[in-house]
Amino acid sequence: MYKEEQLLHVSKQFQIYGEIRHAELCKIGHINETYTAEYDQGGIRVRYVHQKINQGVFQKPEQVMRNCMRVTRHIRARLEEDEVEDVTRRVLTIVPTMDGKSFCRDKEGDYWRTFVFVERVRTFEAVENTKQAYQAAHAFGQFQRQLVDLPTPRLHETIRDFHNSRLRFKALQKAIAKDHFNRAKLAQPEIKFALEQETMVDVIIRGMAKGKIPERITHNDTKFNNVMLDEQSGEAMCVVDLDTVMPGCALYDFGDMVRTTTSPTLEDELDLSKVRMRMPMFKQLAKGYIDSAGSFLTKKERSLIAFSGKLITFTIGIRFLTDYLSGDTYFRVHRPQHNLDRARTQFKLVDSIIRQEETMQKYVDGL
Repeated sequence: MYKEEQLLHVSKQFQIYGEIRHAELCKIGHINETYTAEYDQGGIRVRYVHQKINQGVFQKPEQVMRNCMRVTRHIRARLEEDEVEDVTRRVLTIVPTMDGKSFCRDKEGDYWRTFVFVERVRTFEAVENTKQAYQAAHAFGQFQRQLVDLPTPRLHETIRDFHNSRLRFKALQKAIAKDHFNRAKLAQPEIKFALEQETMVDVIIRGMAKGKIPERITHNDTKFNNVMLDEQSGEAMCVVDLDTVMPGCALYDFGDMVRTTTSPTLEDELDLSKVRMRMPMFKQLAKGYIDSAGSFLTKKERSLIAFSGKLITFTIGIRFLTDYLSGDTYFRVHRPQHNLDRARTQFKLVDSIIRQEETMQKYVDGL
C-alpha cells in the first residue's frame, strides 16, 4: 500500500490540474518506486505516473533528469519534424513542477518525477511471439537512431561503467573472495561457470578503447518490458525507463534484447530446462534492429551482434551472482536466493547462445 499522505503531497508539486482519486504501486521493475495515479480533471479520468528515484542506485538524480529532459525533447522534436502522429504516445512526456523543474524533493529528501501516463498500450514481462521481438528491436534501434544527432554536451554517465564487463567480473571475484554472507558454498557450479568465461569480458571494451567501436547514445536497459506496444496493432509505441540513457555501446543494447526476448522464460525461471535461445526470435530481433539502426552501424558493430547477446547475458548473470554473494544490496528480491536463481537462468541462456552463436552471426551477416 502506498503512503497516501506522502503521495498526496507529491502530487501537488506538479502541474497537474485536478484531484488525485486513486493510486496504485506498480510492481514491475527492480529499482525505482513507481505509482500509477488517477486524477479527476473536469469529470474526465486522467492518469499520470509518479516515480521516486532510487538514490542508492542513481546517486545524482539531477543529472538523471537532465539527461531525460534532453533525450525526450530531442526525440519529440524529431517526431514532430517527421509529422508522426500520436507523438505523446511515442515518447515520454515529463510533467514539470509548479516552479518549472523536472523533479521535486519531498520532506525526506527523496526525488520524485511525474510522467503523462501512456494510454492504450501494454508491456509484457516476456516476449510472446516473433512479431513482438521485431517490434521491440525496431523500437530500440530507432531510439538509438533518433539520438545520433543529439547536440553537445555529452550526456551524463548516470551509472559509471554500467556495462563494463571487466569491472563486473572483478566485482564478482571480490565477492567470491570475501563471501561475507557465507553463500559461495550454495553457488559453486555458478561460480565455476562464471570464472571459465573470462576471455569474453574484454572484447567490446578493447574495441571501444582502440576506436574500432564508436561511442553511441544508448538506452542501456533494453528489457522487453521497457517497450510499450499498442493494444490493438501490437506496434511498438514508446521506449520507457530512461534513467540509464547515456553514452555507451550500441551492441550492449542489442545484447540485452537477446537476453530478455530470445528465451521463453522470465529472467528468474526456476525450471532451467525451459531456458534456451530461440533462433526464430533472434532472427526477428536482428531484422528489426538492422531495419531501424542499420543506417548508422559500422561493419565492426555488425560483426559482433551475435556475440553481444552472449556477453550481456553473461554480464547480467555475474551481476546477479555478485549481488547474491554480497547480500542482495542492489536488485530487489522477492524470495530467498532470488538473485542466485536469476544468475542460473542467465548462465543457462549463455550456454545456449554459445552453442548457436555461429549460426546467429551468419544470419546477421546476410541482412
